[in-house]
Parts: sequence; C-alpha cells; structure tokens
Amino acid sequence: MAARVKDLYGDFVRTFGNVLFAVCLFVVWGLLTLVGVVVDQGKDAPAYFASYAAPIARAILRLQFDNVYHSPWYVGTIGLILLSLTVCTFKRVIPARLPPLHPVKVDKIPLHAVYDVAGDAAGVRRKVAAWFAERGWQVRDRVFDGVEWTFADKHNWARRGVLIAHLGFVIIAAGTTIYWARGFSGETAVFSGQAVDVPETHAVIRLDDFHYTIQPIMTKSGIVYQPIDYVSHVTVTGKDAVPRKEVVRVNHPIDVDGTLYYQSSYGFGMRFVVTHDGRTVPGLPGRVLFEGESFDIPATARSVTYERFVPTVDKQSGLPSADPRVNDPAVALGATENGRSLGDALFALGSSVDLGEGWRVVPERYVLYSGFQYRYDPGIPLVGIGAFVLLGGLIVSFYFLPARLYVRVDEDGPGRSRVGMAATTVKGYDVFSNEFERLVVRLKEVTEP
Repeated sequence: MAARVKDLYGDFVRTFGNVLFAVCLFVVWGLLTLVGVVVDQGKDAPAYFASYAAPIARAILRLQFDNVYHSPWYVGTIGLILLSLTVCTFKRVIPARLPPLHPVKVDKIPLHAVYDVAGDAAGVRRKVAAWFAERGWQVRDRVFDGVEWTFADKHNWARRGVLIAHLGFVIIAAGTTIYWARGFSGETAVFSGQAVDVPETHAVIRLDDFHYTIQPIMTKSGIVYQPIDYVSHVTVTGKDAVPRKEVVRVNHPIDVDGTLYYQSSYGFGMRFVVTHDGRTVPGLPGRVLFEGESFDIPATARSVTYERFVPTVDKQSGLPSADPRVNDPAVALGATENGRSLGDALFALGSSVDLGEGWRVVPERYVLYSGFQYRYDPGIPLVGIGAFVLLGGLIVSFYFLPARLYVRVDEDGPGRSRVGMAATTVKGYDVFSNEFERLVVRLKEVTEP
C-alpha cells in the first residue's frame, strides 16, 4: 500500500511539475478567455440562437460558454494552473534556485581553477574567507567527510526572484478569482430626461443632459469628423438613497458604491406619432425607440422598424452625409408584412409615412441617449499588488546574477597548500566567466605570502 501511494505521488509530481503540462494549461486558459471575449456573456438563450446557427448556440449554452468566466471549465483550469505552479515551485524552482551546500568535484565544473600557494591550509583558508567577506560575499564554512569547504555567495537573495514572480502570479490569480466570484459587468443606455435602474446594484441613473463635440479635420482624402468629447450630466442614487450630481466623460468614470460607470457611446432615440384615419392613436408605440427597435401596427400584419438616425442628409444627392452633426436630420425606416420586407427609405423629421389602410407614422422628434458600461471588480487591488510583485520578481531575476563559489584548500606538502575553486550560477557559466577569471587573479594575489 505504501509503495502504491509513493508511486501515485511520484506520478502526480512528474505530471504537474512538467513544464509542457503547465504550458498546455495556459493555452487552454487562453482559449477559454478568448471564448469569453468573442461570445457575448450573460445573454438570454434566444439571443444566442438569433446570432449563431442552432448547433453552435446549443453548444454555447450546454458548455456554459454564455457565462464562461464562472464555468467549471474556467475555474477548474485556473485551479490546475495554480496546482501546477505550486508543484513546479517546490519541486523544481526551489531546489534549483536554492541548492543546499554540498561538496563538488572542482575539476568537473566548467568554471574552475586550481593553483598552489605557499602557506598552511588553515591560514590560506582564513585569507580566502576574509577577502570574500570584505567584498560583500556571504561566506559559510562546512565540513564534509573531514574536508573543510568554504562557500561564498553573491546576490544569494536574488535566487528568490523567480519565487517572487510566482507569488505575484498567485496574487493576480486570487484577484481575478474574486472578480469571477463576486464581480460583474454590463452596459445600459438611458434617454435624456429619463432614468434607468441598474439590475445588479439597483443604483438609479438619471440623464439630465448629454452633449458631444465633433471636430471636422481636413485630411488628404477629405474631411474627417472626429468626436473629441462625450459628456453626460447625471443624477445618481446609490445605496444611501441620496441623489448626487455627477459628470461622466470618456475615460473619466464615476464611482457609485464601488461600481465604476464609463461613458461608452451615444445615439439618437426617436419618438413616433401614429395616426389612423387622421386621428392620433394614443400609446402607440408608447415609448421612445432605440435604433433597431420596431413596433406593430394594430389590426394589420405590418410592423415598422426604426433602423437608424441620419443627422445630416446631403441636399444634392438626398443620401446620408458623413457629417455626424445634426443639421438636416432624417430617419431610415423599414416596413415588413408577415415577416416579408416591404422596403426601407429615408424620411425627414415631421414628414408623414403612409402605411396603407389609413395608417400613417410621423417621426416626431429625436431624443439623445447615452450609453454606459459599468464594472464592479473587488479584486483590482490584489491584481495591482500582484502586478508589482510579479514585476519586482522579474527585475530581480533578470538584472541580478546570483553566483556561488566552492573553495577547497588542502595541504600540499610542508608549507604549501593547493587551492581549488569552482563557480556556478543560475544562468549558466558563460555570463560569469570573465568575473570568475578576475576573481581567480585577485585571489592568487591575496593568498600569496
């Protein structure tokens, strides 16, 4: 039984301590993250069937790719990565980076030197230890099988740089895990003069005023209309039920009970008036429509779709202009009957659109709306700390060179000693070869009587 457990433990360490296995886990993690970017998250099932073919939509829902960041595949992959990272750290990195003090065969190490010097072994050994200690090397003496060794370490603390970097990754993973467990994100839009309730936080945002600035820029290919500012003046009511005036700009979010709200977009809603036989039909469509929304005409199989708002119509061609400023506005309307398109066309604001059988639609006026993205991420402080820890570990690992010298001094006849010295580093031998040659020269000068 003990042998069986030992074999299982050995298989576990070999699997999770394998670098290729860890890389494969990172690839899987990256692919799942890419799925979360490509596939809209948190939508209702009909939205996926409307956007994808039926087999793909079913696969998205069954594999929980509609909420991939909280799926068992994603969380499980993160757990396996952390487990692999832990095994690699304690079974590969620590033994390689923090090797125990042990004797070596000096002549078997590529960086080595052996020379004879006058003096007894104990005196030469004291000179060697004192010389290294004066220059900031960490000196330790050990006896193995009756042979005394002197170990000198430079930047020994820097051996922990990789461990610090691993710790930084663990902290980042903890921060992102907190977001997956407790955080959320979403988007909403609100018309000028109206309010919206954010479902996750129940914060109420009222859009008091919205305006944008467009700057025409002359280029070689013509005039380009560059949006330079979106500004939303809002009244927000959080958990304390106290309304507060706030201003939301692009890249300048507001904080409401820890949730950040960003200015992301804007557009034009449209208020329509529907008449039948010359009389206004109250309550139809009953609200301001966003672009892309439609409403049905009672007692008919027809429906009208508000496709988009056209701020400026070119007077010569009658087609939409590239100028996004509202100068000569119109709306693009489409009509269907029994699901069959009846066509679409541009109509100026205030004009009347004949739908037949006495029904007419008038695009009365437009209403600006502001689009907000919101995000609550309680793991941001941990992610920031982890990023600094990771960066610090990488700096230590790349810019400092830990080296260890193994020095053995033996009696080589009356009044003579033989000094053997070898060097190892965590980055190979070539990067330390010149420094080692200089150390040998200086050590010879110091140990000579």
